[in-house]
Amino acid sequence: MTRYAPWRCVMAAWRIFPRAWIVLVLLGTACAGRPDAGGSTGGVGAGGASVTPKRVVAAIMSEPQIVSWKLSAGDNVRAGLDTVEPLVHAGLSLQDDQGRLQPVLAGEVPSVENGLWRIAADGRMETTWRIRPYAAWHDGTPLTSADLVFSAAVQRDRELPAFRDARFRFVDSVEALDERSVLLRWSQPFIDADAMFGSDLLPKHLLERTYSEAKVGLIDLPYWSTEFVGTGPYRLRDFVRGSHLLLEANEQYVLGRPRIDAIEVKFIADSNTLVANIMAGAVELTLGRSISVEQGVLIRDRWRAGKIGVALVNLLRVFPQFVNPDPPVVLDVRFRRALLHAIDRQEMVDTLQAGLTPVAHSFLNPGVSPYRHIEERDVVRYDFDLRRTAQLLEGLGYARGADGMFRDAANQPLAVDVQVSASQEINVRSTFAVADYWQRSGVAARPVVEPTQMSGAERREYIAARPAFLLTRQESDVGGLPRLHGSETPLPENNFVGGNTARYMNSEFDALLDRLFTTVPRPERADVLRQIIHHISDQLIMLPLYYGAEPAAIGHRLVNVGVKPSGGTQAWNVTEWDVK
Repeated sequence: MTRYAPWRCVMAAWRIFPRAWIVLVLLGTACAGRPDAGGSTGGVGAGGASVTPKRVVAAIMSEPQIVSWKLSAGDNVRAGLDTVEPLVHAGLSLQDDQGRLQPVLAGEVPSVENGLWRIAADGRMETTWRIRPYAAWHDGTPLTSADLVFSAAVQRDRELPAFRDARFRFVDSVEALDERSVLLRWSQPFIDADAMFGSDLLPKHLLERTYSEAKVGLIDLPYWSTEFVGTGPYRLRDFVRGSHLLLEANEQYVLGRPRIDAIEVKFIADSNTLVANIMAGAVELTLGRSISVEQGVLIRDRWRAGKIGVALVNLLRVFPQFVNPDPPVVLDVRFRRALLHAIDRQEMVDTLQAGLTPVAHSFLNPGVSPYRHIEERDVVRYDFDLRRTAQLLEGLGYARGADGMFRDAANQPLAVDVQVSASQEINVRSTFAVADYWQRSGVAARPVVEPTQMSGAERREYIAARPAFLLTRQESDVGGLPRLHGSETPLPENNFVGGNTARYMNSEFDALLDRLFTTVPRPERADVLRQIIHHISDQLIMLPLYYGAEPAAIGHRLVNVGVKPSGGTQAWNVTEWDVK
């Protein structure tokens, strides 16, 4: 479709209606190209008044070398990139704050209902993606099916592990149907088939030559930093390593121009310096993981220009040892229940999280609406109850000695270790708190902090072969459930590689996990998820403590800006961000 410049339409109208100013304005608007969403562009407004561009200064607590979160190495250099990258690079769809996929560069998210997701009787599937008209890269090049096919080729390339996307292991082929449509053929059912082609889309016109001629150098291109070209609501205007990013509104963004004209993202790696910048008014928004809970409370109480929002980003939990534990009673679910009843988790939240997060009763984040009914109906709860702890331990044959500690029939003390990595202070403090609660309940508990010099295979074996318990934090979303599968168990024969930290192996539970990720219809899938969550809480595969808090500083001047939703990005609604 040919686009006409607005001034040509205005001049044509002037020749016909020289006095009809209203007609000129209306025709000038109507003859413009694709309509954009509102947003100030600066310059002169109505009546000749100057319009000040809307500008926001944000900060992340890292010093990234590139824009891509996936390709950045180490948490210390990519904190905050999980929000920054979606500002400049959009995918075909995006998860909103309620865990629902919304179309972005695609006109629709594939579903069984709209016919873009087809499932054969033998379990094979086909999903069709259709790119929106006007979807384009920042350099003006249209986004086409060729870009999707190219992206899939790179992400399936075994010679480029940094780019690999494990979801493509179920994809037999990726075929361009026309310039804006792509068909994926799947070898088996896979519930995340509607979430493909996210912010890892690659521009064929800029990267194909390097990929064809010297693919190992693909990750070293300046494209990933100073020359980044994306598809998102903001364009990269400036990238100064060690200092900042400057982003400007993308006038041709497919969902409409953002309301804020420019966002400066400062790199402030030290949390105390970041707090000082917030208090001084030099920063009005933090993106991604940054300030601690204690710093968040300080800012909340003293920062008059803004507020603190809190995202529930992970779950602190204690994993039992299910392979040759010491003591063996760890394998008895009654013992695990007794220990969870002995922990005053609300006191832990009040003390360690300033009361900002809820006690955890299940694997899932209760803030996401599809999970709330499961949390309310199917999760087994274990309230703080020392009498119940004593009853369960006595039922296992233990009795209190003169010192108040439980002993077995041979008069040997009941003792357990609780292991933790020293990498995160909140984890260490939580471990000592758990050990103290157990000690007070009559179980001799010893906190063990992992030696900091360990790494690689030595560390994997040390963690896997712990005697009894390990405290750690992991994601609290459906996407983390595959970690619990028996096939993910770290064992000597697989060099202790695997995400099943508890080393829990149960064929019935594994069958439920397999069904979950191959059940496409949502009602049936929800029923399987309900059974999984009930099993986890009933058998206490893990002892949930509380949800981790990720505080975010948000200036009062900002509108429609919130915290990171579970499994999503803080920038999920960035086109609606505005300033007063």
